Amino acid sequence: MSRKKSFTPYANEADVLEIGNLMLENRLDRITISGDLDLTADQAGLEAARRLHAQLGEIVTALEARELPEQLPPPAVKTVDNPFS
Repeated sequence: MSRKKSFTPYANEADVLEIGNLMLENRLDRITISGDLDLTADQAGLEAARRLHAQLGEIVTALEARELPEQLPPPAVKTVDNPFS
């Protein structure tokens, strides 16, 4: 996984953006957000809030530029044999 300070939303299946302990994982059809982030009332909290706000703005812009279906189907889940057994 590539760890970058920014990424182009929905551009690939590899980029991960970290803001504090919050991770935004890029996919071609979705962005997964996990973890937690404290937006403290100080300069560090303001910087984290600005980074999150900017990234969410890029995501909204990318979505608005597409023709979107009503709802995506759930991702396909594939079971594979355990290579260690």
